[in-house]
Amino acid sequence: MALMPKRVKHRKSQRGRIKGNATRGNTVAFGDFGLQATEGGWISAQTIEAGRIAAQQYIRGEGRLYIRIFPHKSVTSIPLETRMGKGKGEPDFWAATVRPGTILYEVSGVSEEAAKVCFARLAHKMPVAVRLVKRQTS
Repeated sequence: MALMPKRVKHRKSQRGRIKGNATRGNTVAFGDFGLQATEGGWISAQTIEAGRIAAQQYIRGEGRLYIRIFPHKSVTSIPLETRMGKGKGEPDFWAATVRPGTILYEVSGVSEEAAKVCFARLAHKMPVAVRLVKRQTS
């Protein structure tokens, strides 16, 4: 089942603009390797779930997967062939707003080669450009 908030203050949200780079959620915090967005955009709850399934099927219980994004934004649409002037449409799906630099997924307990293959499978499903990043050791 796709992710969505339990409750929201307002059912319909405005589109907004994605400006600048991510200042939070831009470092690998939980796992050893992360999948980082290199461009901004919206990632739907269905896409997040598809990525989770693809990663879980690949790592098969030997590693741990962390999902670092959550779809808080409701995206509305009006039905096709509807004339102007009937108001804003009903919520169609939920999306996560992603800025460049945001870590989308993390994995731990797998080798770097396995993480590369796992994230290559996820990259095909993502609507934004992504890259693999390692945890910074200080």
